[in-house]
Amino acid sequence: MAAITRLLKPSSPSSSIYHSLLKRSGSTTTAVVSEIESQHHQRPRPNLSDPKGSRNFQWVFLGCPGVGKGTYASRLSTLLGVPHIATGDLVRAELSSSGPLSRQLAEIVNQGKLVSDEIIFNLLSKRLETGEAKGESGFILDGFPRTIRQAEILDEVTEIDLVVNLKLREDVLVEKCLGRRICSQCGKGFNVASINAKAENGRPGMSMDPLLPPSHCASKLITRADDTEEVVKARLHVYQETSKPVEDFYRDQGKLMEFDLPGGIPESWPKLLEALNLDDYEDKRSAMA
Repeated sequence: MAAITRLLKPSSPSSSIYHSLLKRSGSTTTAVVSEIESQHHQRPRPNLSDPKGSRNFQWVFLGCPGVGKGTYASRLSTLLGVPHIATGDLVRAELSSSGPLSRQLAEIVNQGKLVSDEIIFNLLSKRLETGEAKGESGFILDGFPRTIRQAEILDEVTEIDLVVNLKLREDVLVEKCLGRRICSQCGKGFNVASINAKAENGRPGMSMDPLLPPSHCASKLITRADDTEEVVKARLHVYQETSKPVEDFYRDQGKLMEFDLPGGIPESWPKLLEALNLDDYEDKRSAMA
């Protein structure tokens, strides 16, 4: 877990604090937080409006499964030059391996349950270690933290600058999840669902075009084992039960930005950049390309 030293706040003495976190995962969050808090001081938040500081951005993307966290976090990762770390991808990579956690993870995921804190911290630490060796700086976390306990521990380990909470009506979410496909050869994700949700109960209508694969991927598409209607709805139910405390946690810190997706990528991407004050930044990057 040595890689976690890259994330520790500057005055933290060593990664032994994080080792203690994992070893004492059964302890209450309050006890763990109190122990760490006494050993460091918070660093100042960076100026998020200054693109020169983008290499140090440490952002979190929240949102229900299937809302599009990975899509928008990946685009911002490319734009800002910071790594996109998706815990879902970390879990799927472990599932496809012959590692010691693969069988345990398969059972958890196929039942629509959330992966335990211990497993997630383990996988995240391994990913950070790999990134540290490559000289990575900053990150956009996708799908983590999912529980208030994870948020509290993460907050004491590192400084999160901004939390973007993507929101989308539930019927569209389910349809999106059921339309997800992955190319078994290149690993890229696509979506075959053509969504045209009607306005009802005060909710605006919404349409989303499918994200179809190129011809060389079309015959190689597979469906994720956990993308069945039963499992999708179970995931949404579990997420909704645990997400509100996390949202409130970051809202109380003044770091939460709620963003209602108005439609597919063509409609949502420019509006998200505008909400993040990055619309001019993308124009400048495009002009320099």
